[in-house]
Amino acid sequence: MTDQAARKRGRLQPLLIRFAHWANVPLLIFMAGSGLQIFKAYPALGPRGELYEWYPFQEVPPPAWVRFGGWLGSARHWHFALAWLLVGNAVIYLLYVCTRGEWRRRAFLPQRDTWNALRMIGYYLRLRAEPPAVDFYNGLQRLAYSSAIGLGLVEVLSGLAIYKPVQLHWLAALFGGYDGARAVHLMGLVLLVLFTAAHLVMVALHPRAILDMLTGGRRG
Repeated sequence: MTDQAARKRGRLQPLLIRFAHWANVPLLIFMAGSGLQIFKAYPALGPRGELYEWYPFQEVPPPAWVRFGGWLGSARHWHFALAWLLVGNAVIYLLYVCTRGEWRRRAFLPQRDTWNALRMIGYYLRLRAEPPAVDFYNGLQRLAYSSAIGLGLVEVLSGLAIYKPVQLHWLAALFGGYDGARAVHLMGLVLLVLFTAAHLVMVALHPRAILDMLTGGRRG
């Protein structure tokens, strides 16, 4: 679907997509905070006595200001309750994007977007004077947003593997066992934080995008 076609259908950013986007903000913040509160109970990666050497913060608990939930049991309740809301929000978003054809202009398609993404990187690195042509999103945006969805899926699966390591032993095995799933889950959080930081920088560089995400953008 082209921009012109999207505008004919109404807002550039449909209401449901905007709702899903903004609902993610508090859900992800409190999910991360409660997850770090749970992590505080055993702030290390790897089995006891055989901690992973690549992780530099073994036995260092997350600071209190990034934790949420107060204590382990409370944090677990918050984390699992919010997880269902987050997954439900993601399912609704994906169903809408897929059934309404929005995926065509939002998902990263290598044949269409790879060269555009590389040129956009060149522009941000001051290697190009002008940005590449953009229709709805540029290739780099599509790559980032599609990667975030994939990362979210990994977080859900690794979280399930940690939650039910016996019943879902086959899933835990995909991550190298329970300890591997914990490491993947935490590293996934780190990548999501980096994605959010980059997203905020991009918003600062393209303030029109946040206005469209608030108002829906121009009507057709």
